[in-house]
Amino acid sequence: MSDIIQGMLDRRSIRAYADEVPSRELIDQVVEAGLWAASGMNRQGPIIVAVTNRELRDRLSAMNAEVIGDPSRDPFYGAPVVLVVLAPRGERNRVYDGSLVMGNLMLAAHALGLGSCWIHRAREEFDTPEGKAILAELGIEGDYEGIGHCILGYPAETPEPKPRRDGRVFYAE
Repeated sequence: MSDIIQGMLDRRSIRAYADEVPSRELIDQVVEAGLWAASGMNRQGPIIVAVTNRELRDRLSAMNAEVIGDPSRDPFYGAPVVLVVLAPRGERNRVYDGSLVMGNLMLAAHALGLGSCWIHRAREEFDTPEGKAILAELGIEGDYEGIGHCILGYPAETPEPKPRRDGRVFYAE
């Protein structure tokens, strides 16, 4: 089996992280892999906001927790880095293209020995005035829809794989 396919089979969503922050070099490699995701008509519309600033990371976590109605918990599971994927709201394939970026980010993280997990509610966060203000503060212009957060860090634990459900493949021969 190829190393790429084996990596896909071995990757897990990580929900417990060590305190150590990955190096900028590792983060850059994960981001680069995200930028190479396929996109409809090669438009390359999605963008990535790499959040390594603890204050902004905690602010996004609080916004996300507010959306789910539980401000006492950290929806980012203690991960020190958050890669936010956004896509231009006017593009028809924005969710699909952004989802491919998210997949590449998670696979690249695994290949580099990092843990990751897709955290939802980026759309709800960045549709708020506060979310739009954050993008403006970062110098990001345009109308973007949040696709997802790829949390990133060193795993504190790695779950065992769950069996795949049967009956999910149909051949038309």
